[in-house]
Amino acid sequence: METPRTKRTLFLLIVSLSTLHVLSLSSFTPVDNHLIDCGSTVDSIIDNRRFIPDSSPSNSPSTLAISLIDRNPSPNSPQIYHTARVFESPSQYEFKLRDSGTHMVRLHFERLKDSKFDFSHAQFHVLVNGYVVLSHFSGDTDYDMVDPIIKEYLIWVDCEKLVITFVPTKRSKFAFVNAIEVISAPKDLIADTAQYLIGDKVEDFNGVTKQALEIVYRINVGGPKVTPFNDTLWRTWVPDNVFLKSSNGSHHVYSSGQIKYQMGGASREVCPDNVYNTARVITSENASIPHVNLTWEFPVMLGYKYLVRMHFCDIASISIGLLYFNVYINGNLAYKDLDLSYVTSYMLASPFYADFVADGDCSRVLRVSVGPSSKSMAYAVDGILNGMEVMKMNNTMGSLDGELRAELVMKSWPKGNIGILVPLIAGVLMLVSISLVMRRRMVGLKDSVAWSKLPTDIPEVHLKHTDQQLPVKM
Repeated sequence: METPRTKRTLFLLIVSLSTLHVLSLSSFTPVDNHLIDCGSTVDSIIDNRRFIPDSSPSNSPSTLAISLIDRNPSPNSPQIYHTARVFESPSQYEFKLRDSGTHMVRLHFERLKDSKFDFSHAQFHVLVNGYVVLSHFSGDTDYDMVDPIIKEYLIWVDCEKLVITFVPTKRSKFAFVNAIEVISAPKDLIADTAQYLIGDKVEDFNGVTKQALEIVYRINVGGPKVTPFNDTLWRTWVPDNVFLKSSNGSHHVYSSGQIKYQMGGASREVCPDNVYNTARVITSENASIPHVNLTWEFPVMLGYKYLVRMHFCDIASISIGLLYFNVYINGNLAYKDLDLSYVTSYMLASPFYADFVADGDCSRVLRVSVGPSSKSMAYAVDGILNGMEVMKMNNTMGSLDGELRAELVMKSWPKGNIGILVPLIAGVLMLVSISLVMRRRMVGLKDSVAWSKLPTDIPEVHLKHTDQQLPVKM
């Protein structure tokens, strides 16, 4: 009889073999691959990837910034979190690009224990090519309940550069960042059309690739955490246990077999083997079909649309043509009688993904379910899911975090410095007064009552100080 310990050992063995199989395959090589260790002066190697310091002219921020080093980093903390770059005024990184299209942008944040700066005073906005991706962000670990915080975005770029701008919310605050990744994505990563759920209706949603997307959740259903080392695009997939709300009548399965990627279908860059090799399934053990659904719940924000990508791979059926099930989002039928055999050209263990767009409603919870359909069969698998991604789409303000437009963020930074401006104006007025006195003396007593105009040729450099602002490279 197979014991729980035996099952666990077998499961870990299969996962390890899958990892070795993935590592033996050629990895994706991006055209643009900028990996920056902010505040550092030496290279850092993380997951076999080299992060270079931002101290060189080609990678440095646009304005004077402060480099911080954590003298007592946490044990086993990756090297990129041992340093940070701090900005007390608006500053930006500009990355030259050779490839157009979707780019992956990852921002790494971890507060350092440095006596020079109190990180409770960190509060800032972040812009990426005109999109507001973070607003009033502090880098507090309570924000995401994880440490460090990694924010990941997919940004469409059709020019030769990508600009990331950090703007403190006010002069008493500052911005910071530990590391930055800017990587050109595979051309098949984001499909341009998804299915938009409006109540019980399903319509085409076009133009997905041109949307700014924030990856909010990425889960490995029924399997362990997948780290960047085991993903061809260096992504992290977390276990689904925290989000799973209803699992009655289900169990997880795993396979040591080869995942059969097909031309034109899901690729290894879309989703790795280690996700497609595990799943949660609903099965009928007798002649009756179980009336249960697998349901996951995700906290979301009101006022945004969400791209929900569901990954399927039939690693559980004993034959083709036996698996039919329904997909629900927020209680609405999103896909009726999904036949994985049909959509994968009648091949088991061949991956397939489906993209849906749903609105974040008043409940602030996104619910995703799979369950048996009217075509489900007895003594067969009646529902399956291998992985899922939930991505926030930019709102009408061009923002992924709040209602501020990028131009308003830049205008919110205080212009000029009153402490400098007032004495400057006083100095100009004093020079004018002295000039008037000297002129009167030269004219003589007989002309002492004649009116003299104020000089109109004040040097332009003085006039500009009345509208002085910190240099910000836009």
